[in-house]
Amino acid sequence: MCRAIASATIKEYIVYRSHMMVSLFVGPMYFIVMYFTWTAVYGGGGTLRGIEYLQMIRYFGISALIGYIIWDSADWNLSMLIRTGKFLTFALRPIHHPFFALSQKIGHRLLGTFLEALPCAVIFSLLFKIDMMPASILWTLLSIALAYFIFFYVSYIIGILSFWIVESAGIRSFYNLLYGVFSGTFIPLVFFPKSLQIIQFFLPFQYTSYVPAMVFIGKYTLGDIQLSIPAIVGIQALELLCVFLVSELLYHTAMKRFTAVGA
Repeated sequence: MCRAIASATIKEYIVYRSHMMVSLFVGPMYFIVMYFTWTAVYGGGGTLRGIEYLQMIRYFGISALIGYIIWDSADWNLSMLIRTGKFLTFALRPIHHPFFALSQKIGHRLLGTFLEALPCAVIFSLLFKIDMMPASILWTLLSIALAYFIFFYVSYIIGILSFWIVESAGIRSFYNLLYGVFSGTFIPLVFFPKSLQIIQFFLPFQYTSYVPAMVFIGKYTLGDIQLSIPAIVGIQALELLCVFLVSELLYHTAMKRFTAVGA
C-alpha cells in the first residue's frame, strides 16, 4: 500500500515538476545568503563559539540539504481536506489517513532527494568546495531518517488542530517562525543563551535540523553538554516516539469528534 501511494505521488509530481524545479533554487539561495552573512560576521576567518569559519559554511550547506530531504506540508494538506470537507472521503475509507499522508511524503521526498538535494550537494561541492562527506554514513542516514519522521508527525499534529479551529494558518505561521529560530536553520543553537539551549532538549525543533547536521559533522554539543553520536541519535529516536504517540492520540480524538457531528 505504501509503495503504491508513494509511486502515485511521484508520478503526480513528475507531471507538475515545474514547482519542484523552482524549489531547486531555494536551497542554493538560502545557502548563498548564509554564506555572505557569515563571511561578513567572521571577516573571512577566525572562530566564534568554538566554530571555525569553514565549519560554519559547511554547517549551512548540510542544513540546506537536510531541509530538502525532510520538508513536508502535511499540515497544509490535512487542513485543506478538513476545511473543504474532502476529509470525509478518507474517513469512509478503510485506510489510516496518517499512513496515507506519510506514504505521500515518502514519494514526494524521494523525488525531491534526487531532483533537489543531490544537485545542490554537487553545487556546494564544486562551486563552494564544501566537504559533503559525512563523518559516519550509517549514523547520518539514521539521524536524517528520524528527522524526516519527526518533521512529518509535528506537521501532522498542526494539521490535526484544524478539527477544532478549522483554519490553522496562524498556528502554522507561528510554528514556522519557531522552527526557523530554534531548529538551527538560521543560526547554530550554540549561539543561544545556555538556558535556551537546555530547553531545546525537550522541544522537537533541534531534532529535525541541528541534530542531523551535527551527526553529519561527527560531533554534538549543546548547552555545554557534549554527547556521543549514538547517544544523541538515541534521544532523537525517543523524540520521534513522543511526537508519534501525540499524533496518534490527537488523531483518534479528532476522529471521534468528526464522526460525532454526523459524518
